[in-house]
Amino acid sequence: MTKIAICGANGKMGRTIYSCVNGRSDCKIIGGIDVKNVPYADFPIVKDASELAEKPDVIIDYSHPNSLKMLLDYCFSTGTALVLATTGYSDAQIADIKKAANQIPVFFSWNMSLGINLLVELAKKATEILGNDFDIEIVEKHHNQKIDAPSGTALMIANAINETKGNGMDYVYDRHSKRKKRDANEIGIHSVRGGTIVGEHEVIFAGNDELITISHSAASKNIFAVGSINAAVFINGKKPGLYDMYNIINK
Repeated sequence: MTKIAICGANGKMGRTIYSCVNGRSDCKIIGGIDVKNVPYADFPIVKDASELAEKPDVIIDYSHPNSLKMLLDYCFSTGTALVLATTGYSDAQIADIKKAANQIPVFFSWNMSLGINLLVELAKKATEILGNDFDIEIVEKHHNQKIDAPSGTALMIANAINETKGNGMDYVYDRHSKRKKRDANEIGIHSVRGGTIVGEHEVIFAGNDELITISHSAASKNIFAVGSINAAVFINGKKPGLYDMYNIINK
């Protein structure tokens, strides 16, 4: 039985995680962390991880990048594993996450959906096969409340493609300021914000006289919640290290 604490417990994802855990026999929620101390279930919610009455095996974080230091301090002192599903981290914070994995188990992914991670693998394979004869563009769509752009998932996809191409690609986010033809070593990344779109990602491979598109559409937040719960169960008891969805896909 994996004992889980949710950071961002009062947010939409925090409540969705709690709902998805109900009925499972392999894990349970024993505490929550949130700046808004508004209990809504059978577990206590505190403002800081250090105030948790019971030590969890794993903390799932769907809060804000500002919570990272607090979570790392707690996990260092208790040996608690950490599942990071928050987006918008700075380069310095990502460096801290990678460094932390030398001391504790850290599961870090820009997207907890199994389908999205399959899309990434397919995009890498397509990049290998299509070579330099196709231009690559990424389009991501999310609800009008999402703050960061482009999405962490779009960057995850771009980074995977870039690595496949030897890290020689440039990311272009704003074409209206570029009065010139498209360069061959570009990956265009475009963001759409509107309504209640949960999350849509499309990778376009545009060649001469043909177009190949790989896409994923999320119908609800449940797929992300279930993915992060499965990550928590997976990482419980693991040795220190940096883990991601690839480890679950290939376990």
